[in-house]
Amino acid sequence: MKNIFVTLFLFACANVCLAQRVSKVTINGMGITDMITIATDDNAVINVSLDGNVISYGTEYFSEKISNYSRLENYNGRIDLYTATDDKLFLGRLKYIGRTAVIYYASYDIEALRGKIKSVGNILFNYYMQYDDANLKGKIKSIGSQQLAYFTSFDNEALRGKLKNLGSTNLNYYTSFDDRAFAGKIKNIGQINFTYYPSYDQQFAGGMKTGSFMQNVAGVNYIIQ
Repeated sequence: MKNIFVTLFLFACANVCLAQRVSKVTINGMGITDMITIATDDNAVINVSLDGNVISYGTEYFSEKISNYSRLENYNGRIDLYTATDDKLFLGRLKYIGRTAVIYYASYDIEALRGKIKSVGNILFNYYMQYDDANLKGKIKSIGSQQLAYFTSFDNEALRGKLKNLGSTNLNYYTSFDDRAFAGKIKNIGQINFTYYPSYDQQFAGGMKTGSFMQNVAGVNYIIQ
């Protein structure tokens, strides 16, 4: 009987740990991370900017006909927004999606944090502060146990401010010394490498030559737009 209770306890803990997670990172053609997607346990997603604001939310629909294609659709479950009775910074913002609560830093918190996401469900958000490097301050420092690092003002100009690490996954980019057609574009995510057609290729210059527009690395989907 004791073993059964232990098993149930561990199963419950596992479900809590998996309740919300980083599911996707979207990187644009210039190598800039547009958003990080948090998935919840009730099939909802919340798209978050690197400075800790909710961009959009809903249900992610995956096409059965077009490989790697998805779009955001309205969530059919519970959607609650903060009202005028809440902190003035929260008015109109997402409060609940399904069973997942979204909490923000309030008007009485440190000025640099006010209005930013504090938690999504059981995962906490931390941020680089005003005393950090100019290309880091205000950006998300951690999501739950996953640390985020960025290239600093001391790095090559084509890299500054771009996402460098998400947890154990390293990201790198072509620098300003590379061909102008792909300078600044993503070069590798973990062990996955990307190459592009050079500027002298009149038809495909800057287009992806090797790699894929969607890669799953360490359980996170990276979308290259």
